[in-house]
Amino acid sequence: MATMDVEDFIGQNRQLSDLVETFRSFSESEKHWKSRREFLFRNINDYEDPHLDQLLALSMVWANHVFLGCRYDPVLLEKVREMAEGIEVEDAPVFKTRDELIKQQQQQKR
Repeated sequence: MATMDVEDFIGQNRQLSDLVETFRSFSESEKHWKSRREFLFRNINDYEDPHLDQLLALSMVWANHVFLGCRYDPVLLEKVREMAEGIEVEDAPVFKTRDELIKQQQQQKR
């Protein structure tokens, strides 16, 4: 969904949009929420009650991975990556593992 697609969807589905807005975390930035909201809209039809909590958890896994660099089980990450396919996150941070940093330092010493 492009930004305009999301805005059109919200306009046409006000009740669903109002429900999704209640899932925003108090500490969530606008950029973070915008991306996670799109994740929720893309997948909400597959996780209706009583499975909505599972969708919320998956959206947090995806957002934490993208914005905070959290690592999870590879199978879980693959699932949320598939669910988020096509979501464009502006200025997403780039994270390096400890091993990548050590390798980079060793190459610089040479």
